[in-house]
Amino acid sequence: MGQDLKKDGEYSFVEKGEGTPIIILHGLMGGLSNFDGVLNFFSERGYKVIIPELPIYDYPLLKTNIKNIAKFIKAFIDHRDYGNVILLGNSLGGHIGLLTAKFYPEITKGLVITGSSGLYESAMGESYPKRGDYDYIKKKAENVFYDPAVATKEIVDEVYESVNDRNKLIRTLAIAKSAIRHNMAKDLPDMHQPTCIIWGKQDDVTPPNVAEDFHRLLPDATLYWIDKCGHAPMMEHPDEFNRLLHEWLLDKKL
Repeated sequence: MGQDLKKDGEYSFVEKGEGTPIIILHGLMGGLSNFDGVLNFFSERGYKVIIPELPIYDYPLLKTNIKNIAKFIKAFIDHRDYGNVILLGNSLGGHIGLLTAKFYPEITKGLVITGSSGLYESAMGESYPKRGDYDYIKKKAENVFYDPAVATKEIVDEVYESVNDRNKLIRTLAIAKSAIRHNMAKDLPDMHQPTCIIWGKQDDVTPPNVAEDFHRLLPDATLYWIDKCGHAPMMEHPDEFNRLLHEWLLDKKL
């Protein structure tokens, strides 16, 4: 990531721009750099964009779950005095955003989810990458995208390192299991925050019907599709992702 990581107490994060805060929540295997395009675009258009490092590997194993990460996000927002925020999450980050909005609606003025877990169990942990098998991990990383070339060696190496670190692996599995336990189908109809859903038409991790279910269950949701796109639209089609999100933000006056 070409941005400076800031430290404030226990929190490490990237922050850029001034204006309405957009808190970006990365996925289970996603790095902060996955959102460079979003960070640069919106920080120049009246938003303060913040990407915190999520404590996926930092808690004791019994406390490693998405509920505690949602509490971490609330504490981070309070500590930094951001006030009302827009939460934007990809994959597991979308799920954490949804859970944070459920627990703390008073600070969530808007939600943006893309390739989010929360409804579809297989999005988390089915056929988890085998330790030590680089070619298998490379193939799994490539399958996240419509264009496998988006899975650069840097991305594959990062995933490979994570699954071959025993501490990271057991916490990754704990988080995945907690995500499966926190299915949000019954919660969504009671969540009235304006929600932007941006989804890849060729997402094989969270297929298009998952986006349609989110759209149906959330009372104030807008669904956008990006063609020739897999599980991480903000990486694969950053310009189109930013255009759609900006259009939605302006429409909702957020």
